[in-house]
Amino acid sequence: MPVIESRLHAASDTFQANRAAMLALLGEVRAHEARAAAASGASAERFARRGQLLPRERIALLLDTGAPFLPLASLAGLGQDNPDLSKSVPGGGLISGIGQVAGVRCMVNASDSGIDAGALQPMGLDKQLRVQEIALENKLPYVQLVESAGANLMQYRVQDFVRGGNIFRNLARLSAAGLPVVTVTHGSSTAGGAYQTGLSDYIVMVRDRTRAFLAGPPLLKAATGEIATEEELGGAVMHTHVSGLGDYLAEDDRDAIRIARSILGGIDWAREDRPRPFAPPRHDAEDLLGLMPSDGRRPVDMREVIARIADGSEFLEFSEHYGSATVCGHIRLEGHAVGLVTNNGPIDSDGATKATHFIQACCQSRTPIVYLQNITGYMVGRAHEEAGIIKHGAKMIQAVTNATVPQITLHCGASYGAGNYGMCGRGFAPRFCFSWPNARTAVMGGEQAAKTMAIVMEAGMARKDGGKGVVDHAKIDAMQQQIVERFDRQMSVFTTSALLLDDGVIDPRDTRAVLAEVLSVCRDADARTPQAMQFSVARP
Repeated sequence: MPVIESRLHAASDTFQANRAAMLALLGEVRAHEARAAAASGASAERFARRGQLLPRERIALLLDTGAPFLPLASLAGLGQDNPDLSKSVPGGGLISGIGQVAGVRCMVNASDSGIDAGALQPMGLDKQLRVQEIALENKLPYVQLVESAGANLMQYRVQDFVRGGNIFRNLARLSAAGLPVVTVTHGSSTAGGAYQTGLSDYIVMVRDRTRAFLAGPPLLKAATGEIATEEELGGAVMHTHVSGLGDYLAEDDRDAIRIARSILGGIDWAREDRPRPFAPPRHDAEDLLGLMPSDGRRPVDMREVIARIADGSEFLEFSEHYGSATVCGHIRLEGHAVGLVTNNGPIDSDGATKATHFIQACCQSRTPIVYLQNITGYMVGRAHEEAGIIKHGAKMIQAVTNATVPQITLHCGASYGAGNYGMCGRGFAPRFCFSWPNARTAVMGGEQAAKTMAIVMEAGMARKDGGKGVVDHAKIDAMQQQIVERFDRQMSVFTTSALLLDDGVIDPRDTRAVLAEVLSVCRDADARTPQAMQFSVARP
């Protein structure tokens, strides 16, 4: 393949300013993630008194040493528990990600029980449903480390109660799809949450710590008058010896993790073991910190990004001189064949037609597609309408919607208007969707939205009194400022990722590693045929 020759000047003032801005945003992301870890870690003394491990310690023991772990949705709920982002604790009360357990790549979902006893936090429900969706679509065994006080009744919302049933439905679907569900119940799993344990194929319980019952002692006494201790009602010994809910009795958290690893190690789970030869990029991934301008209106040649993620910096561009603002082509990424679509400007009719052709060709050859989004939208104006921009854009959207290969989206910069849709934004269900810290998503730019409304408002004022109305420019200016502030706040990655409009914010320097990992996940999934059943595995 042809090699991309970089024209980047890393010593320039512009590059250094971009780099400083990106590092500042990345530092903010890491600070939010660290705050969640610190909030959970603050319970260390209490966990130690109970002979328990902290949630992150459990995950560290569960995962294979040295194997990659891809965290998911670490900013979920940011700002929803506290509008002051510097005090908000993100994560939704869960620690989730894809990692290897005893050589088996799994979806891991753990209650962050160091925070509010593991009660779900804002967006925790949506996060749990999203990681289950990823596990189902990518045929991943599902490992959950449960210790949860359930829903926060002080923040009760009936819609969350009803939608919460999807968690249990998905557990049944995972099992029926032939995807093992392995659960370690480290502590409380009560009321409706007891089915989070009950709907598992393999259940490990911890002596003197596990509690699984539909009604705890206080509710039981209030409802029936019966008196029972927690251990009698739902302890690990009772469930492993009497009810049959538990399959394995562990002595403590470490023992429980050992058993969970043994369960996964005992499953003959097909996976791609063959390493793929590849050459690293010829250009340094560090350069990705300074590529994207802090002013999103400045153009960027996205080939510079490709040069820093593709094997050997090689890129075979497709139909280079037709619809040239839409860049399509083939690369290899750690040996994986990949079709790539990105933007060096708005999408015009030729660009949309080219992208449609390329997406369909990738489907024909079963080549996964990666979208590197930096898009201000589709072209507008009389000439473009006459050229059929709507019908050509619609063809591209149809191709994205109905593509039969894995699609992965990375928000590298702007993601505005219908460009978000044509470039496989979250609404089009990419297998995975990640963002760089500078990513901005909106129906349009804030200034553009403000000017649009200013024109409408000014025209409305002028029409009053038979066309002699007075235009209040001060009022219009104030309105424009409000719109710009609202758009800027909502388009920030700290809002979009908090709302699970992506699967996580990544360091640009990690782009190649993250894409290689999820491409491997997708390839394994498409090659695997689990033993599907009509029903999930039932308890004895």
